[in-house]
Amino acid sequence: MSDPITGPWLTIIGIGEDGLDGLCAASKAAIADAETVFGGPRHLTLAGLGADLGAHPGTLGDTRGTPWTVPFSIQPVLDKRNRKTVILASGDPFWFGAGGSITSQLSAGEWVSYPGASIFSLIAGQMGWRIEETLCMGLHAAPFEQMVPVLAPGRKVICTLRDRQAPKHLATWLTDSGFGASEMTVFEATGGPNSKQWLARADSFDHSGISAPVAAAITAQGAHGLPQAAGLPDDRFANDGQITKRPIRALSLSALQPRYGDTLWDIGAGSGSISVEFLLAAPNTKATAFETRPDRAQNIIENARKFGLSHRLETIIGTAGDEITKLISTGMAPPNTVFVGGGASAELIALIWDVVPEGTRIVANAVTLETESLLMQEHSDKGGDLLRVELAEAAPLGRMRGWNRARPVIQWSVTR
Repeated sequence: MSDPITGPWLTIIGIGEDGLDGLCAASKAAIADAETVFGGPRHLTLAGLGADLGAHPGTLGDTRGTPWTVPFSIQPVLDKRNRKTVILASGDPFWFGAGGSITSQLSAGEWVSYPGASIFSLIAGQMGWRIEETLCMGLHAAPFEQMVPVLAPGRKVICTLRDRQAPKHLATWLTDSGFGASEMTVFEATGGPNSKQWLARADSFDHSGISAPVAAAITAQGAHGLPQAAGLPDDRFANDGQITKRPIRALSLSALQPRYGDTLWDIGAGSGSISVEFLLAAPNTKATAFETRPDRAQNIIENARKFGLSHRLETIIGTAGDEITKLISTGMAPPNTVFVGGGASAELIALIWDVVPEGTRIVANAVTLETESLLMQEHSDKGGDLLRVELAEAAPLGRMRGWNRARPVIQWSVTR
């Protein structure tokens, strides 16, 4: 074993299906000089450091290769700190790869990176698509529902997929979602000598014998896609009638003003429609929905799944005041936006006011006389804006048209 080194001890290398032949001189030198090389079994084999050396004759063929643990852990890499170590990943390790997960645990100057051509670049080149106009998604470890917010006729998508069965499952999902007319080009082992392609409409895709690694290029056709304005139709959400209705939801989202990276507490969440549209409105946002009833909490969970937002929306069952107190006691950072759609009380608003930081946006809706009085008092004490919203929907009334008038909604919004 060599002596510990100073400076960068870790080299992160993107390797393609062409193995060592596709690597730059610096990448090859780092592999040759490393004490340990981490990677998935396929990556190690491509570099001649795995068991299946016959598939890539002429490679290094030694025993320094170390497969990732299952479940994945970066700790074995950290245990090699200050020893010459290499990590192999697919293509560009920092585009839906392991690079970001690894370097988040390191300090600047501990690593160098030699990325290869990403699968997205390789496929875009073969399709003749401009990458800046193409949506690139990593669906090898994420549900297809994450495409729900972005699919629309003419939208071009390149996505990595989990395994050999995934293309058929993707085709079925697209068809069931109204996008059966979409063109799918499935790519196997792109960039290497065993590269293959299959082309079909999603609703007639029946190819078999596909092997990983696999990705797909999709030109979406069929359904209209999800509207991008606030206020989705109520029937888009699983609900039992306890839902912030579309026009009021649009007004509430306007008052919440979601921005990149914001976090939301959605109190008395009902169906979770406010949380869902908050997350759809801005990237990298997160929400926590508080709901006392388990059946309604299940609707929130289902709506998060339907819109591909399960990884960004947490559902907590219980009384909001008690659950917020527990969260704060664990050291959880408070949000910068709060929506109170149900269960408002003077005690709850006082708790929220105490635990959230200055600059937090708070929006509360009231439909009962008691809560209306509460919000009027809070507006008097803390300022902000107070709206009274009255809605009426046209409805047949014999040979005439009448109006179905909903109970007025009082909305208080304030910045802490």
